[in-house]
Amino acid sequence: MTVFSILGDITEWQKDLEQRRRASYTAAGLGAAAAERMLENARFDHDWTVAEITDAATRVGYVAVTMADDDGVPVGRIGDLHVDAPYAGQGHERAAREWAETWCTQRGARRLHIRLSGPAGELFSGYSVQGQLRMRHVSSPPEPLDGVTARPMTPAEYPEWLTAEKAAYVGDIVRSGASSPEDAERKAERDFAELLPEGVATPDTTLLVLEAADERIGTGWLKHGYLPGVTYGYSLYIHEQHRGNGYGRAAMVVGEQATLAGGDSTLMFTVWGGNEVAMNLYTSAGYRVFEESRCIALPVG
Repeated sequence: MTVFSILGDITEWQKDLEQRRRASYTAAGLGAAAAERMLENARFDHDWTVAEITDAATRVGYVAVTMADDDGVPVGRIGDLHVDAPYAGQGHERAAREWAETWCTQRGARRLHIRLSGPAGELFSGYSVQGQLRMRHVSSPPEPLDGVTARPMTPAEYPEWLTAEKAAYVGDIVRSGASSPEDAERKAERDFAELLPEGVATPDTTLLVLEAADERIGTGWLKHGYLPGVTYGYSLYIHEQHRGNGYGRAAMVVGEQATLAGGDSTLMFTVWGGNEVAMNLYTSAGYRVFEESRCIALPVG
């Protein structure tokens, strides 16, 4: 029988979670310095309620939950749901998920979020995908696609690009179900002001224009040193009228070339939920799911 006991002292859980996260990051291919930075960014950023999972008085795992406010909407979060390997597959995982859903529902949560290491298995298949963090190690310069070139974006091109990029960002957030259009627009204003304070001259930032047959077909936006040795691709975008010509893969090649030119060896980026075409492209190009965010609506009461 699966039993849940709220812990008064969560120190041991914190140590256990940190060890598991570090092992997960390095197993996924991050270097030691990048893994430590990821740990710093994810380290206990909420006031977690942690339950020890036991079976016949033996601890078999942990489940951690918390409540948060998402622009006036109460939401629950699962910060950890882990069953030790010898006890996995015996129903403890499903019992822990149901316990977390009930705990959050009783406190008025309208949605429940979880961030998973790697792609979700069957346990969270009923939760909708909000976004995926994908990554790939770039060991050598890839061959460019014939006829596709990339050049630095000019200051004159920047304002039009910025407007279009904000609109695309808002659309991605809304389509994923993560936020309302109004909240997404406010988030876009905050994020772009923080990430591009100096426009095309922002340090450690590459802004590109992709061209084919003397015509602009897309753009790229990359941040070098996002983590030690890791470039983050905020956007590798092909204009709609040029899609279906293989340029999506060409954009990924441009991003990989820029990653190496920026002194990094890993390219990482986010793909929002609902964009199945992009997910399929990235999978075929060898980009694995590093983390995945999922969400489910909870019943009222």
